[in-house]
Amino acid sequence: MRLGHLGLALAALALPATLAAAAEFRLTEVRALSSAPMPARNVILFTDHRDDEVAEPATGLIKFEDWTRAFATQKPFLNIYPGYVEPTVNVTADGVTKPARERLHLYVAEARFVLDRPAQSIDLSKYTTLAVLDRIDPAIKEKLITQADVANDLLKNPNRPWCETKPTVICIASHYDLEGKLPMGVRLANQLVESKKKIADYLEFHSELRILSGADLDQAGLAKLTGINAPVAVGLEQSIFHITQIMQFGKFLAVFQQDPANANQTIVTAYMALAIKSRVLESKKKYENVPVLRNLVPAQVLMGKSSFNTGTSISAGLPSYARNRIKAIAGLLDQG
Repeated sequence: MRLGHLGLALAALALPATLAAAAEFRLTEVRALSSAPMPARNVILFTDHRDDEVAEPATGLIKFEDWTRAFATQKPFLNIYPGYVEPTVNVTADGVTKPARERLHLYVAEARFVLDRPAQSIDLSKYTTLAVLDRIDPAIKEKLITQADVANDLLKNPNRPWCETKPTVICIASHYDLEGKLPMGVRLANQLVESKKKIADYLEFHSELRILSGADLDQAGLAKLTGINAPVAVGLEQSIFHITQIMQFGKFLAVFQQDPANANQTIVTAYMALAIKSRVLESKKKYENVPVLRNLVPAQVLMGKSSFNTGTSISAGLPSYARNRIKAIAGLLDQG
């Protein structure tokens, strides 16, 4: 799950050693990017919609079907691919197997910051390397893979194959070992909760990271998405289409636009969407009924409200993970 920071799995060329240390960006929470003024230098405007009316009060997550309605401008760009719907899967209960809809809940984050250089001068190719990904989140270990390595993944894009061989695309396999107290919690859950499938103390995922330019850019749609009436110079997109457990997919998108008020400044609007399997959230009773596991209720852990949450990566919970990842990406981009 890289998402993205959301996203993202941002070959193996290191950044020049002469780059200055990353700027310290300050994160400011806002209700919505559309109603907030343009951010000041080194300020990131951020919202993850946990308090929106469309979000479920108990979790801060949004049902997939509600998201597609309430965030219609996001749907074409943050869905794993255009036209994706909740899939039908076979579910076995009391010895009977029948088809059922795989319901999803989304964690959605948006952020905005500015860079002090023209949008047309930004070269994203130096950020789409394993060296940069390691700097964004050293806890997640990645390696480059090929299109052949993802051929058997279930979540296929009907519009084009994942991981096409192009200079602007890299394909990544990621491995993340849960940190801090979570591995202990997983071991306890596996011992005390009856389940045919044990929980792993790690996550593995496949993703495609690509630079969007030229024919890849829907200028009108992206301008509507960001709410900024200015040309889109380039975009960066990470699609996480295979995750070993808990989640169905992830998407990270960063849109780079020339500031309409300053030709020497770039506005970056970044989005992260992580789709969680609803049945994971519905399993909370299994944990609430075991005293030692009451702080391991899945929704609590995912949203960073458990005593088992630690660190700054995924184990900290999605809200902390998204904020830390966005800050790291902004700092690296600010270096030029």
